[in-house]
Amino acid sequence: MLTRIDHIGIACFDLEKTVEFYTSTYGFSVFHTEINEEQGVREAMLKINDTGDGGASYLQLLEPVREDSAVAKWLAKNGEGVHHIAFGTADVDGDAEAVRDKGVRVLYDEPRRGSMGSRITFLHPKDCHGVLTELVTSAAVESPEH
Repeated sequence: MLTRIDHIGIACFDLEKTVEFYTSTYGFSVFHTEINEEQGVREAMLKINDTGDGGASYLQLLEPVREDSAVAKWLAKNGEGVHHIAFGTADVDGDAEAVRDKGVRVLYDEPRRGSMGSRITFLHPKDCHGVLTELVTSAAVESPEH
């Protein structure tokens, strides 16, 4: 069962410049940064708030580190902006299977590693009214790490 909006992913050309905008304009702070080699991105997670299920809601800022990454291709086609929305779930495997049973294409056969040790999968945007949708089971995060 989906429990919250985990994050909204925003693709950008310059991570530092985009982080500066969100921190100076809205007062958000960087909770976590990492490079995800598998996804080909450098990212910053800006925490918005905590949620009742023990998770949190974030903005995920994504800068490609390779021209062949999905985010780089998306930026070349669309420019900067909202890339995807991610819903939190306690069971990414079960929820992915449930939506697959309803005819929605799940892009990964098995969930992959996501930000901060989470487990993720994506749903095809053509099956979700044009929105790339991510399902996320968060790992326990006790303190910010940069």
